[in-house]
Amino acid sequence: MRFAVLMRKQNMDNPWVSYRWAPQEVMPDFGEFNSNSSNSITGQFLGRDNEGESWLFTGFELNLFPDEAEGYYLNVTATTPCWFVMWRLEEDIDRYVDAQSLEIAKADANIAVPHRICVSYNEAARLLDGGESVDTVPMNDEHTSWLQEYVNEKYRPEPKKRHKPASFKGAERPAEK
Repeated sequence: MRFAVLMRKQNMDNPWVSYRWAPQEVMPDFGEFNSNSSNSITGQFLGRDNEGESWLFTGFELNLFPDEAEGYYLNVTATTPCWFVMWRLEEDIDRYVDAQSLEIAKADANIAVPHRICVSYNEAARLLDGGESVDTVPMNDEHTSWLQEYVNEKYRPEPKKRHKPASFKGAERPAEK
């Protein structure tokens, strides 16, 4: 499935930082966003208001894998199931922004570009361990039920193995003479 990510540049009342970037929504992309047919990420400026700016990035493909089923299970059983959006501040703006939005994007030295979306807790943890910026976006009920169906079909918890306490394993003593 193809998806789009709505990123928000939120103004802040702070003496050190004037704004912050955060993903706002992950939505299915059925072609209504004029996204290109390739898998490249493309951003377009949507608008500005008193609280900040909105940017829509298209070109995200989500594939689910059976070996990630435990991570999906952890997500759907959480209090609030969510999308994980990995993003970076990019200076090479021309590469990621469409021609109509390029002038607006160049007003800043860099722009937050989402690079990956996922729904697995384990995959998000690996990205965080690698030093990436990963934020969550609450998943709507439709997406949650779709993911729950996949988990029900593919996830099989590993059987728990009982470990003998060390005191019952016996001592490794040399034979007596």
